[in-house]
Amino acid sequence: MLITFKSKAAAELVMYKIHAKPILDLFGKNIDQGIITAEETADAITKLEAAIAASKRDQAQENLPADDSDEEQPQGLAAKVTFSTRAFPLLEMLKKANRTKQFVMWGV
Repeated sequence: MLITFKSKAAAELVMYKIHAKPILDLFGKNIDQGIITAEETADAITKLEAAIAASKRDQAQENLPADDSDEEQPQGLAAKVTFSTRAFPLLEMLKKANRTKQFVMWGV
């Protein structure tokens, strides 16, 4: 199932619900329908940037080669799409909404 984020500040953003849920959980928002008001965008940006930074730290830890491992890391299409990669477009939308004092909504 897809979810479409909308804002007058940016183009529509479509994401699978399964990938949007962890992000919206950070904000305490319902996956099916909701709004991030202009006043809430700054807090949402802070929370999402912190989650992205934590995800990058975790990813760096996972990519450290083990001393006894000769396994190769997956490359190209086999590589995992990270949380930060999935979250970045919504972060950009939130930043634009914050600058222009607009809201972000979905499910309507």
